[in-house]
Amino acid sequence: MQQHFNKKPLSMWLNRAAVICISLLFSQQALAETAEEKGLRIAQERKAFDLGWVDSKADTEMVLYNAQGDKSTRSIRIQSLEVEGDGDKALSVFDHPADVKGTAFLSFSHALEPDEQWLYLPALKRVKRIGSRNKSGPYMGSEFAFEDLSSFEVEKYTYTYLRDETIAGFDSYVVQNVPVDKYSGYTKQITWMDKEAYRVHKVEFYDRKGQLLKSLTMSDYQVYADKHWRPSKMLMVNHQTDKKTEMFWNNYQFKTGVKESDFNKNKLKRAR
Repeated sequence: MQQHFNKKPLSMWLNRAAVICISLLFSQQALAETAEEKGLRIAQERKAFDLGWVDSKADTEMVLYNAQGDKSTRSIRIQSLEVEGDGDKALSVFDHPADVKGTAFLSFSHALEPDEQWLYLPALKRVKRIGSRNKSGPYMGSEFAFEDLSSFEVEKYTYTYLRDETIAGFDSYVVQNVPVDKYSGYTKQITWMDKEAYRVHKVEFYDRKGQLLKSLTMSDYQVYADKHWRPSKMLMVNHQTDKKTEMFWNNYQFKTGVKESDFNKNKLKRAR
């Protein structure tokens, strides 16, 4: 079931109420919490708000722009699996154009351990593992890095609440996330998320020199199964190269019966 961005079904209000209950658990210390404690609490509430989607499938159109504005388009099918107590699993298969058709990317996100990622390239007819030291590299020539494709897990960062601010018409939190992983390509990320449903509207990424590298804007949110909010459009802009990548998401489905065995690196060559 798909609804317009501004509609608020009963189950969404119930979900919101559940998060409020979680917030009340922190009420005593919230009166005197530090910016770090508040940032962590917001991250925990963000994660709790979206639990229970089980699995999903979606179609994605990725549009790559170079600094001159020339563009190329890629069609991708993505399926994901929610993993209780750990990071999520995701499999992406490229269908178009011909030079990338059959390329498959498998990602096992983890909360505490380094993520595991593999890329199958049909031209080479082999599966390549993405090492922890290489995850800051570009994903299939886009402005998204491999580490940007990992699921959000609270344990991956330390947090600092910065301020409240209005973005996209919503009263929002602004929180600084500092990656725990020493091999991250970022020194910090600044995240804007609304207080209504913890939808992330903007993320700024700072490189290893502390300079602004990229910004990600997520928009055109829709709610699925009366509970799970997903953006229909994502725009990643590289401020150092003037390149950008757009991703358009369509045909979201949840609880499709995807199994853990569908996410197997030994099957990447046969992914269709």
